[in-house]
Amino acid sequence: MPAMYKVRPLHGAGVLAEHLPTCMYPLPNLHRAPGTAAPPQEEVDPSLQALESRQEEILKRLYELKSAVDGLSKMIQTPDADFDVTNIIQTDEFSPLTTNGADLDLMLGKDYGALKDVVINANPSLPPLSLLVIHSLLCERYKILSAVHTHSSVKTVPENLLKCFGEQTKNKPRHEYQLGFTLIWKDVPKPQMKFSIQTMCPIEGEGNIARFLFSLFGQKYNAVTSTLIDSWVDTALFQLKEGSSKERGAVLRSMNAALGKSSWLVGNELTVADVVAWCALQQTGTANAAPANVQKWMKSCENLAPFSSVMKLLK
Repeated sequence: MPAMYKVRPLHGAGVLAEHLPTCMYPLPNLHRAPGTAAPPQEEVDPSLQALESRQEEILKRLYELKSAVDGLSKMIQTPDADFDVTNIIQTDEFSPLTTNGADLDLMLGKDYGALKDVVINANPSLPPLSLLVIHSLLCERYKILSAVHTHSSVKTVPENLLKCFGEQTKNKPRHEYQLGFTLIWKDVPKPQMKFSIQTMCPIEGEGNIARFLFSLFGQKYNAVTSTLIDSWVDTALFQLKEGSSKERGAVLRSMNAALGKSSWLVGNELTVADVVAWCALQQTGTANAAPANVQKWMKSCENLAPFSSVMKLLK
């Protein structure tokens, strides 16, 4: 096949003298007519200059911010090793449970002309002691109309569980109460709670119900404290209450170490973690074998009336 393009050979002594073009195909400038001079440079709009200056300033500040964050990341490599969460926990503004409260209409929904009822189904063979303690604490803060019923799925209920809320004297009209608290002993695998019977799915699990009921006190925590509280609640239910003897021993050692730094499991005030953990110890029968700091903490709990009233149910 004959060659498409014929070119002169570039080898030889005169190759360096050859003039090579800078482009293969030269084309005319399409932006101006042939023979005309280049247009003069237009003046830059002042508003555009101001926008560019502002952009440069923002980029400079972002670079400085990135440098500061990089410096902090080098100081704090891992939360466990270099970051002491105790200082953050102590900055939480804890308030006594009896002097502060949540907006019940905001938490439970506002329903004009009707008392908002919290209804809990629980199995009498596994009574949720933590819910009984929190009920007593709520009674110190709100006007609560309490009731205990037995579902047809349960044949017999011990007398002390039928009177777990004490003697209820209904001396006030229903509309004068702030909250209705109804406990139904029913054959269910785990506790269930509803506060809007017709519109909501039940909240299941003793820990989840305890977290919700304790939030009615209106206490606010930062992210670190909330995470620690949730961790202790899960640990108490799944390892201390339902775990093996080896897991229980590990939890008791962790509790003993935590209680050596503060009066309560998280911070210097009672939280739902203390309630759930204390009830788990009572139900597992490991309270007497607890370490020294745990024993001291348990006595602090039992000095409070809601805990001592639950102690009577265990006898």
